[in-house]
Amino acid sequence: MAATAPAAENVELMSQVKQQIALANAQEMLSKMTEKCFKKCIHKPGKTLDASEQRCISQCMDRFMDSWNLVSRTYGNRLQRDHYKGAADMAD
Repeated sequence: MAATAPAAENVELMSQVKQQIALANAQEMLSKMTEKCFKKCIHKPGKTLDASEQRCISQCMDRFMDSWNLVSRTYGNRLQRDHYKGAADMAD
């Protein structure tokens, strides 16, 4: 039973690390999106956003999210493909 406790702790630790990485990635994405869209859309900061600024920010955020998701999916697929290729090479 003592041997399973460290294994369970490792699984829990890995889960926590994955959650922290996901949170850090989300924070980074939000920060980059805010910076890029603000620079692109807000030319004269004021107390409120006019309709064109709101529309620009909305479209900028949509494009940024679409791009981020595309890159993330492509990168994930590539990692998975490389992993399977590496496993197949080792089996040969």
